Amino acid sequence: MATDIKDTAHAVEAGTVMKLLPARPRLLALGEPTHGEDTLLDLRNELFRQLVEQEGYRTIAIESDCVRGLVVDEYVTTGTGTLDEVMEGGFSHGWGASAANRELVRWIRAYNEGRPLSERLRFAGFDGPLEITGAASPRQALTALHGFLAARVDANLLPCTEEALDRLLGTDDRWTNPAAMMDPAQSVGQSAEAGRLRLLADDLVALLNTQTPHLIAVTSRDAWDRARLYGRTATGLLRYHFWMADTSPGRMTRLVGLRDQMMADNLLALAERGPALVHAHNAHLQRDKSTMRMWDQPPLEWWSAGAIVSAHLGEEYAFLATALGTIRHRGVDTPPQDTVEGLLYALPEDCYVVDTSRLITALGAPRPAPRESPWFGYASLDPAHLAGIDGIVFVKDVPGSWTGK
Repeated sequence: MATDIKDTAHAVEAGTVMKLLPARPRLLALGEPTHGEDTLLDLRNELFRQLVEQEGYRTIAIESDCVRGLVVDEYVTTGTGTLDEVMEGGFSHGWGASAANRELVRWIRAYNEGRPLSERLRFAGFDGPLEITGAASPRQALTALHGFLAARVDANLLPCTEEALDRLLGTDDRWTNPAAMMDPAQSVGQSAEAGRLRLLADDLVALLNTQTPHLIAVTSRDAWDRARLYGRTATGLLRYHFWMADTSPGRMTRLVGLRDQMMADNLLALAERGPALVHAHNAHLQRDKSTMRMWDQPPLEWWSAGAIVSAHLGEEYAFLATALGTIRHRGVDTPPQDTVEGLLYALPEDCYVVDTSRLITALGAPRPAPRESPWFGYASLDPAHLAGIDGIVFVKDVPGSWTGK
């Protein structure tokens, strides 16, 4: 079997990856099984460079706040701000502290220097303004959307004034109260003000859509796209806050599902403007249902962003899952030989991509058992999901590096 599996392994290069896929994808998703390891982000960076130079890709999207990501995109496309400022304010989840993320932003900016706007690379965050402990205030997205419309359409068409929005929003700390994640009674998401804001946000998005021809004509497609992002974010946040205030048994399942829905909506919008490399945790990009255990609750199950996007795009969505051999500084040692990771670890190469369809044939039946992860931060590869994976990027050993949140 080892010889058969070796025949499925190839260098992680853009050309090799494309040969594994039935069609050239609009969204090529590269997952990671753990966060905070620059080795994996360095691999992502190199693959993106090759996709740019060999396959005409122009966008990279990562698992970071979509609104903050606009700061990074502005910097790499126009040079606005400084690299230090962008790394500080343009990322969520602590990702701005990563040396590999810093190198990615530096390289994109250098690539774009002097190029026509149509040829410049773009950066996007595709996560919502969410952390595990709670969600952002909808203020920034809602007021930005209102301001965009107020400057360009008849005032009589606006459903409210900026002052009315401000009164309904109140102070931001009402929305960001970390106690609300554990105690629904602490959330303002089902207050009368929040209910009114949900209706106004819906009306503002509807106005944006009905005025599309005019708005693109007087601004640009990019400006309209940004306003759409504000609209998606505002409505998504208000919906998320509503369910934070819920007390039913399905509360957490709804919340994790809503987060991935926001991710999926952002990815589908990115797919409209051309091919992009997407990078996030495997659990957000896989085609199968995702599962997670939080605190002392039963395991949660939900459809990931990748599953939703794949249902929309079909073969124009491709998913590469990354699996690891060891992360010794985290207590993840050599994998057992009777697991997929163990069989892949036995090969001599340090890093390679595996043709999953050929791997399934080589493994035969029954498939190996899942690897028991000794550290909660590493999600091992589930052999039951192999049919939904286009290729497996295997990294044999991960040395210690930066860690994010």
